[in-house]
Amino acid sequence: MDWQRSLLIAGMLVVLYLLFLEWDTFQSSQQENQSAVSEETVLAPETAQTPSDVTPASADNEIPALQSDTSPVTSTPVESATSETTTDRLLSVSTDVLNVLIDTRGGDIVRVALPEHLTELEEDSSPFVLLNQTASTTYIAQSGLIGVDGTDNTEGRPLFKAAKNDYQLAGDADQLQVDMVFQQNDVTITKRFTFSRGDHLIRVSYLVDNRGTDNWKAGLFGQIKRDSHEPQVATGMGMNPYVGAALRTTEENYKKLDFGDLAEKPFKDSLTGGWVAMIQHYFISAWIPDQSTTNTFSLRQLGNQDLYAIGFTSPQKSVEPGTTGEFKAEFYAGPKDQYRLEKISPYLDLTVDYGWLWWVSKPLFWVLYQLHELIGNWGWSIILLTIFIKAAFYKLSATSYRSMANMRRLQPEMMRLKDLYGDDRQKLSQETMNLYKREKVNPMGGCLPILVQMPVFIALYWVLFESVELRHAPWILWIQDLSVKDPLFILPLLMGASMFIQQKLNPTPPDPTQAKIMQMMPIAFTFFFMFFPAGLVLYWTVNNLLSILQQWMITRQIEATSAKKK
Repeated sequence: MDWQRSLLIAGMLVVLYLLFLEWDTFQSSQQENQSAVSEETVLAPETAQTPSDVTPASADNEIPALQSDTSPVTSTPVESATSETTTDRLLSVSTDVLNVLIDTRGGDIVRVALPEHLTELEEDSSPFVLLNQTASTTYIAQSGLIGVDGTDNTEGRPLFKAAKNDYQLAGDADQLQVDMVFQQNDVTITKRFTFSRGDHLIRVSYLVDNRGTDNWKAGLFGQIKRDSHEPQVATGMGMNPYVGAALRTTEENYKKLDFGDLAEKPFKDSLTGGWVAMIQHYFISAWIPDQSTTNTFSLRQLGNQDLYAIGFTSPQKSVEPGTTGEFKAEFYAGPKDQYRLEKISPYLDLTVDYGWLWWVSKPLFWVLYQLHELIGNWGWSIILLTIFIKAAFYKLSATSYRSMANMRRLQPEMMRLKDLYGDDRQKLSQETMNLYKREKVNPMGGCLPILVQMPVFIALYWVLFESVELRHAPWILWIQDLSVKDPLFILPLLMGASMFIQQKLNPTPPDPTQAKIMQMMPIAFTFFFMFFPAGLVLYWTVNNLLSILQQWMITRQIEATSAKKK
């Protein structure tokens, strides 16, 4: 009985430790978000929507080169960085799901805000800002044409011209097209951004109209340039949510490279199709090149600066005189919606990182998602999912509770044996095992079924923690955001009370030290769950209540059977 209790306590402590790690992680990410909100409010308020809110990308950006190109670069007429003011260079583009600012120098995306995802769950809250160029931070998406006749090089970037400075998706339109034009001698280059209603995917294409007498040759590049600006280091034993680069490689479908990795050594790989992304908690930005070409992916630190560039270069191709050639790629900036991401490019949905238990988490999320499609409320969906999981483990749990009830029934006899053989541990152990055999009780029966269910709980935790769908998702009454802590701490207190009641249904540990530890468990869990996402606390509370009901019924049955035998 002692070792069984010890194993159970160890298992609960492991879960408590894992939960503590994620609580520390969650708190750190919340602090970073609050810090970022403060900074954006000062430097780039969403409500202003004026070009002066953003510091444009400088003209001396480090542009990637095509390694296969040994030809000299043709001089490209580019405008100097001071030829126009910042306000004259920025285009504002608004759709139902994106607010974007584009710098006409190079056609870089220097700001992306998500109007459907607020910074905070308040009426006057501004849209969440994913990409932004400010006086102190850099997070932008660049693209251009490089190579023999390319317009983008280390000497400068082309200055495009647009018909107007403000573009909005019309109420009856499904698409919005933004064209910018640059004239290179007899070649007209149109950089086109295509936005679609309800979609965070931006299609970027270059239309090269060659009216000269010679072939025009270049390749397309796309890159994300940003500083490290990670969440602050946790003060406890945990880790911050991952912020950094990820891509598909020839050897791995999902490879992560943080800023420390890139500072230590650049990374390069080539494959057909592919993607490269910057990921953070809930959100992602990613370049997806032409999936039919062999693209080179490069991830590196820019000099000794706190700046990093991750991107791709596509093979050069020629545009013959009198023809128009197209160079295209796609850029995604938005939530980590795994079902949308998997349609954009193979394995891009792996950026919704469920960890090593992904094979359990993915089916759990699928069921949760289907329940939400049916019910329309994530809180009730979590409750139904908990019921389904409990039903799936009903027989396994029944075995555990039956064993605990039998141990509870044998407790008076075990205490008598302890009084008789307390000084002879070997004899006490022998007589205790004889008692188990005589009463047909398996001391492992109460422990192993619980341990088997641990991976499911951990996997479900990652589902609730990683899924952007639960961000700002309400349940009922005071629970208006399942991804943050219960503001009134009602759920954690209910959870603690349910743990206390459940503990009373279990046999009391014979060892006083173990008994004290078990008594502290509800208090410890209640404290930590006060700072955990309400969705997770809701799951744990409902699971406890169902367990209490099942355990109470089984205990009554066993006690009734035992009374009849007497």
